[in-house]
Formats: sequence, structure tokens, C-alpha cells
Amino acid sequence: MPEGASLGNEGALAAGLGALQLSEPHPHVTRATRKLQRLQDRLKHAPRSVREGRLKRVTGLMYEVEGLPMAIGKRASVEMDDGRFIETECIGFNGSTIYLMTIDHADGVAPGALVYPANTPAYVDGGFLEVVTTQSLPLGEALLGRVVDGYGRPLDSLGHADDGVPDKASGALNPLMRQPIHEPMDAGVKAINGLLTVGRGQRVGIFAGSGVGKSVLLGMLARRSVADVIVIGLVGERGREVREFCDDTLGPEAMKRAVVVAAPADASPLARLKGAWYATDVATWFRDHGRHVVLIIDSLTRFAMAQREVGLSLGEAPVSRGYPPSVFARLPELVERVGNGDDPDASITAFYTILLEGDDTNDPVADTARGILDGHLFLSRELADSGHYPAIDIEKSISRVMPRVVTREHVIAARRLKQLYSRYMRGRDLVSMGAYSPGSDPELDQAISAWPRIQAYLQQDINDTHGLLESTADLMQLVGQS
Repeated sequence: MPEGASLGNEGALAAGLGALQLSEPHPHVTRATRKLQRLQDRLKHAPRSVREGRLKRVTGLMYEVEGLPMAIGKRASVEMDDGRFIETECIGFNGSTIYLMTIDHADGVAPGALVYPANTPAYVDGGFLEVVTTQSLPLGEALLGRVVDGYGRPLDSLGHADDGVPDKASGALNPLMRQPIHEPMDAGVKAINGLLTVGRGQRVGIFAGSGVGKSVLLGMLARRSVADVIVIGLVGERGREVREFCDDTLGPEAMKRAVVVAAPADASPLARLKGAWYATDVATWFRDHGRHVVLIIDSLTRFAMAQREVGLSLGEAPVSRGYPPSVFARLPELVERVGNGDDPDASITAFYTILLEGDDTNDPVADTARGILDGHLFLSRELADSGHYPAIDIEKSISRVMPRVVTREHVIAARRLKQLYSRYMRGRDLVSMGAYSPGSDPELDQAISAWPRIQAYLQQDINDTHGLLESTADLMQLVGQS
């Protein structure tokens, strides 16, 4: 064949291929390409292998599994004898044995049950079925007005918020990045605003035995506090109190700016622990997005008890009244997550309740909490029994940041009222027995004269609101008349 003819044929072939590339692809080719693309996308997100372990032993709340190495905090699904799955979380390991604890209570687990990592396919009925982990509501504005459990799963009838973007709360803060506490927060309670002023970003403990008005005071703080968002964590409390708190204590108006995280007493220890952590995550998310937040955790003692159950199940030794060392490590870790961040226009002011068993102020949890919090309010059973509400014992209570957020005149007036209160309490037995002669102690005479006004100042009805300015003005007037 001539050389020119060969070149001409190659040019014609190249021209033909170019025409084919410029023309529209065949519909069957297009559909096949799209299908292949979808399969490739699924393969990118699919697990590289399907792993499984077997349940070796169940001891109390602890599931011991072999053949499935996992990291602490990861989820796994245990197959039950009826084909259903229960979700668990890894809380520890010992060599090749991992320790799981259930998220929800469940029965029907058989020896040798198969265990799969969460969100991976499991072989069921001759095929692979993807076991999906617990679906939580994403952190964000859609949480306002919602009631969720310790894992962020909705407890109300409002369904899931599919339009939210999953987000993570910030972790521990650099101490040098925290903004100092420089302004007061209006708590709406006269005794707190006047004598125990709380600053924005402060962490306050409410120490109380049972039946002294703790829940009532929390309700007053939740409704009356001046803040953008209220986050309430009901950890280990009675289940009936959840709806009562939402419907009666908060009410429809306060609920619009609130997020309630409920992990009642019948929830698993892990769920109760997660309830406190999730409520803290919600509060930190709103703080990091420029909001002033009030966080209420009821109670820190139940959080410590849940951690004790987990620690003892792992074999930790009890070191102080049955509490293992992990309890005293977790408490400051939880509390230090809140407070002020690096944004001067955002904060988390936290109130933690601490239950005093038998009114024992030397309880290990109470003693630890006093050392890591920025103030404490003690509720007195004696005051509650006498009908004095809120039953705040101003002698035993303190706000460590009050001198930083109020004027010097305010501090002096609060100190003077405390002196009169303390002097009356020390001399009231003499007065009640008639053994005191008026005029023999001028300080006690002033305290006796001012006592009715002091009582009126310290007491407040559950439906009343007293702002910061009003509380300060009334305090100055009371001290000026004494």
C-alpha cells in the first residue's frame, strides 16, 4: 500500500474517533456509568471487613466479649436470642477481652451471642443487615424546646430533626483562653441577687438534703434567670419529675428557650453518665455560638453514683465510702468544661445540685464539689421545716466571685446583713427563753429590731420575680434602716 494512502486512512480513523467522542453517549452507557459511580461511592463508605466477636461472660452490668478489639467509647451491637440487637458501648478492656455496657436495659442475651461493631453489616437470615447505631438529634438550634435522653434521642413526640448538621461540642479549654468573670447574672431570686450574687460564667453548687425545696429553687432559677438558653440535665432523678418539670415548673414560655436532657433513675448507669455529658455538650455548643447559657444539672451526686457503678463493674477498688478513684477524676473533668470561653459575649453559668445523705456535709462527693466549684448555696432543713423558702442558709453559703461583679457598697451591705442575721441566730435562744435584757448588747438589739425585715427579704414566693437592681436597692434600704 502506498505511504500516502496509509496516512490518509489513519487520519480518517482519528477523525472518526473524535466525532464519536463529541457525540452524545448511548443511554444504556449513561445508566451503567451512573450505577457504577453509586457503587463506587458506597464502597468508599463501606467497612473494609465485617468483624464479629462472641459474648464470653455477663457479670452484673458488664458484658465480656472476645475476638472483637475496640476502642473505649465505640459502640457495638449484641444479637439477642430473638434476632433483635441491643446496643452497647465499650468502657474498658483487658488484653483481648473487651468490656461492654448496655445503653438501654435488655433481657434475652444468650451465651456465645454474636457481637458486631455498630454501623457495620451483620449476617442475619442468610444475608447481611446493617446494624445502625443510636440516632441522636444534632447539636444546634433545633434542640430548643426539645426533651431528649442522655444520648440525644428525642423523648417528646416532635420526631427527629433531619435538617440539622451534625456538630461536635468543644472539648477542654485552655485556662489562659477563658474570659474572666466580670459581670453579674440576674438569677431572679432576691436572696441570691442581694447576698450571694452570681457572675456570668460561675459554677455554683446547691447543697441540700431531701425535702428542703431543692426542686422548687431549681424551677425558680430556670424560669427567672436572665439568659438566652436554659439547659437542664435531670440525671438519676425520679421519672415522674421529668414531665412535671417541663409542664409545671418550666411552663410553655420558658420551654421555648430550654433544652431538657432526661436520664432518670431507671436508666442504665451509662445513660445517666451520658445525660450529664450530653447536657454539658449542648450548653458548650450554644456558648461557642455566642449565647449566654444557664446550665442546671440535677444532680451531680447521681452522676457520681453512676460513675461508681461503672468503675466498680470494671474492678476498681473503692477508696472513699464506696467511691472508686475514677469518680473524683470525672467530677472536675465535667465541671471544667463549662464556664466562660474565649468569647466575651458568651458564657455558661452552671448550677449543680449535690445531695447530702443524712444532711452530712462531709460526704466525699460534697467535699470534692466544694473544692472545684466557684460557690455554694446550702439549703437548711431547719429553715424549710419552719416554712422559710427558699431555705438558703446565708451563713454557710458563699459566692466566691461576688466581690468581682458588684460594687463595694453592695458587698458592705451584704456583709452587714449577714452579721445581723448571724448575731440574731446566736442569741435567739436567750431571747425566746426571756433571759435577755434589752440594752445589754446593742448589736443583738439591732438584729432583733431588723429580724422581721430580714426574714421578709430572704423569703420569696415561687411565682415572684425580683431582679438584680430591685434586690440591691431593697438590701441597701434594709441595711440603712438597721
